[in-house]
Amino acid sequence: MIRALLAVLLLAFGLAACDVLQSEPAQIAPGDPAPALWEVTASEGQKAWLFGTIHALPDGARWHSAALDNAFDEADVLVVEIADLGDAGQAAEAFGKLAYTPRLGPFRARQDRAFNQRLDAKIGDTAAILPPDIEDWAAALRIASVSAEDMGENGVDRALMAGNKPVVGLESYAAQFGIFDALSPADQKALLHAVVDDDSAEDEKAMRAAWLSGDLDRLSHLAMTGMLSEPGLRAALLDRRNQAWAGQIAPMIEAGRKPFVAVGAAHMLGEQGLPALLEAQGMRVRRIQ
Repeated sequence: MIRALLAVLLLAFGLAACDVLQSEPAQIAPGDPAPALWEVTASEGQKAWLFGTIHALPDGARWHSAALDNAFDEADVLVVEIADLGDAGQAAEAFGKLAYTPRLGPFRARQDRAFNQRLDAKIGDTAAILPPDIEDWAAALRIASVSAEDMGENGVDRALMAGNKPVVGLESYAAQFGIFDALSPADQKALLHAVVDDDSAEDEKAMRAAWLSGDLDRLSHLAMTGMLSEPGLRAALLDRRNQAWAGQIAPMIEAGRKPFVAVGAAHMLGEQGLPALLEAQGMRVRRIQ
């Protein structure tokens, strides 16, 4: 569940461990895909579209639809979380600058025996991915990445960025990793334990299915009752980012740039989601899929 939640929150999750092996792809039940899509209209008729993505999918997952393709074709610019998504070197450099604190000591020595036993049961030998001095948040991302069923190579963002439109990024890798680095020690520990204790493959499948079918009630329930129920994690990973993004997206719409905004699906949910925030600024927001 936690791996799936990170996949609808942050692109950086899928690149936190660039040397991990991709496991066999999971299957998604067939059906007509209809992930949620909104049309935004500003006061003078300027258009935009909001599309909640998932940053990692199994091989062969179908998610295109006529409504989605038509909206994308009409847009003039693609807005994503990170514009330099294909630059693994930049991702690794940003991660390395923040993930380690000198003299922090061996990771396992900082954890209790019960945690280390659960960690061994989850991923086995940890020496390669959890070197000395790694901070708890960085360890959590590496553990989540190495135990994931699918990685960012199949992310919706990558596919859209191959569509030959100008791309604008709302954040950078450094900014995304910086969000984790700024978490309090208690929130970092909560994230770490949530990742290690996460064993609900059925919830992961349910989240992917909810995304593909556009079932926002189900997606919200799965997301908001998990890691995001922690106030500190929710504020850092979701609410504050949404506010900052709305402040960047609204001027693009008003300037007539016709942006197609494709960011993690969790950012579209609830009263602090992007559709609600843009509507609060006086724009008309209408779900079209």
